[in-house]
Amino acid sequence: MQAKLREHIEKIVPLTDDEFAFVSRFFSVKKFRKHQFLIQKGDPKVYSFFINSGLLKLVYTDDSEKEHIVSFAMEDWWESDYYAFFTQTEATMSLECLEDTEVLCFSFEDYKNLCSGLQKMEHFFLEKANWGFLSSQRRIISAMAYSSKERYEQFLKQYPSLIQRIPKSLIASYLGVSRETLSRLSS
Repeated sequence: MQAKLREHIEKIVPLTDDEFAFVSRFFSVKKFRKHQFLIQKGDPKVYSFFINSGLLKLVYTDDSEKEHIVSFAMEDWWESDYYAFFTQTEATMSLECLEDTEVLCFSFEDYKNLCSGLQKMEHFFLEKANWGFLSSQRRIISAMAYSSKERYEQFLKQYPSLIQRIPKSLIASYLGVSRETLSRLSS
């Protein structure tokens, strides 16, 4: 599992063996079963997760108890309720396993210590945050300006491996369409 993390980090910054030994001290391995929550709305402390194996969904539940799927996260991705993580406030979203999942996780304090202890990691997380920001902007524009069909085609193009792993009802929810509409779009 640590080798996968190192390979992931080294796509952006090279690490010596000593540097990676320092990095790996901040991460804990956790295993979760399908339908278990890594984060639940209201949790007082939120962690950040690197997904080694499995599939997750990040969900915001509104005041009328309607679930809105914010994102899916699979192997080699990072996920959390980042607002709660960085502001050190209660979770506003839930993170649930769609498959049995294994992650590496760290706390906000670990994140700060890791970044202050190794500038390369600060650069790594800045790059990851920039790409996450770009992805969020794309998703917002897609929701505002694209038709249901265009959003579905964009999803297929961006995440071809997810189409077989995620139930159609969840894809429909992510795209903001009904299950029936998704069936029409996919036929």
